Amino acid sequence: MKVEQLFTGCLAEMAYYIESNGEVAIVDPLRETEPYLRMAEADGAKIKYIFLTHFHADFVSGQYDLAQKTGAKIVFGPGATAEYDIYNGADGEDFPLGDGKLTLIHTPGHTMESSSYLITDENGNTPYVLTGDALFIGDVGRPDLAVKQGTLTEKDLAGFLFDSLRNKIMKLPDDIIVYPNHGAGSACGKNMSSETFDTLGNQKKTNYALRADMTKEEFIAEVTAGLKPPPQYFPNNVRMNKSINVSIDTVLHKGTTPLDAATFKEMSEQKDVLVVDTRTKDSFTNDGTVPGAWYIGIDDSFAPWVGALIADINQKIIFIAEDEVRVNEIVTRFSRVGYDNTMGYLAGGIKDWIANRFPIDKIGSVSASKFVDLLNEGKIEKPMDVRRASEYDSEHVVGVENFPLDFINSNFAEIDTSKEYFLHCASGFRSLIAASIFMANGVEKVTDVRGGFNDIKETKAKLTEFVCPTTLL
Repeated sequence: MKVEQLFTGCLAEMAYYIESNGEVAIVDPLRETEPYLRMAEADGAKIKYIFLTHFHADFVSGQYDLAQKTGAKIVFGPGATAEYDIYNGADGEDFPLGDGKLTLIHTPGHTMESSSYLITDENGNTPYVLTGDALFIGDVGRPDLAVKQGTLTEKDLAGFLFDSLRNKIMKLPDDIIVYPNHGAGSACGKNMSSETFDTLGNQKKTNYALRADMTKEEFIAEVTAGLKPPPQYFPNNVRMNKSINVSIDTVLHKGTTPLDAATFKEMSEQKDVLVVDTRTKDSFTNDGTVPGAWYIGIDDSFAPWVGALIADINQKIIFIAEDEVRVNEIVTRFSRVGYDNTMGYLAGGIKDWIANRFPIDKIGSVSASKFVDLLNEGKIEKPMDVRRASEYDSEHVVGVENFPLDFINSNFAEIDTSKEYFLHCASGFRSLIAASIFMANGVEKVTDVRGGFNDIKETKAKLTEFVCPTTLL
């Protein structure tokens, strides 16, 4: 039996390809279908099942399109409902696959339909369990993301999760490999490891939520403490995962339409169209961009930031790419988080725009050392740190205000567009996004600090550190 973990870094997501004697199961597929079809074809196999561990909130999964192309059965856990045909598996139900099988283990808590899948190979061994968002490496799934049923609260869901872990997952052999649905960087948990798998036995030793002497009340308190508001696109993705969406092939066909510079300019000036510049930080800074464009570079956490920052999931989008080779990838990444209304890209890139003598917007840029010198000389009017509040509280530059990128849209009313702003984050990716949004919203004087806080720490900048308060005895 072949079991492959398919890791997608920009979403910190793991899908699974399982093949045995000509039959294939796909678990938690991404939106695009071609990779799974190619893998099955290479194995001379047929996709028999598409298993979903739950209705995902942080990406749009591709079960419907994949089922349409293969005839595979879509399997969810108990209680799941959708607009398309699904099979509700029962707790403990076996699904034969070639010479092995998958067994559904109902593990409610992250969501009520949440299920894990135990893999049994051709020798009768159970080497792996796919835990979805019930159990991560170093963490467990958040209990506050589900579309609640009736009067259920996040504490109720946390209680269900405690029972699922203790009564089902933790009773499996210690040497079984835990394969989760997400890793570090996902907003579906609080403390996920960068590792993508581990033995259950080691997780019992190291995962705070699996502590042997933990009471149910302690578990509920710990997993519900310190939860940050989820990204605004999560409920939309849950809805889409329960619905029949526009085919991914249709999305790709429309989104990869080449637009000449004149057409692109005309569309960019329409109030209901957003321009997204996906190039590298250096290209964006050095060459400038189309007026009003938002910078979200494809080489970093592109899809999550698209989802977090673009409020309308139906937003009309045209984009600028580094080169035409990556156009299909860019549209795919938009679609992974449900942004299906991409309408085309700037053919010829920014060079053709400049060749047509169309106007350019440029973000100012300074080195970390120059920023610190200007700050010490009192020459910076509005210095801002756009990292998350937890990062800022841990350590920041004295005299610099925190303005997290995550909440830039809801907090932008605080910005005085007549002032001059210097922005930094940890490494320069988020600050460039923020700077582009500032400029698109009327701030004419905005400067990005290259290298961000990582480089600032190498200077003589005065830093403040967060100190935990001591307990008075």
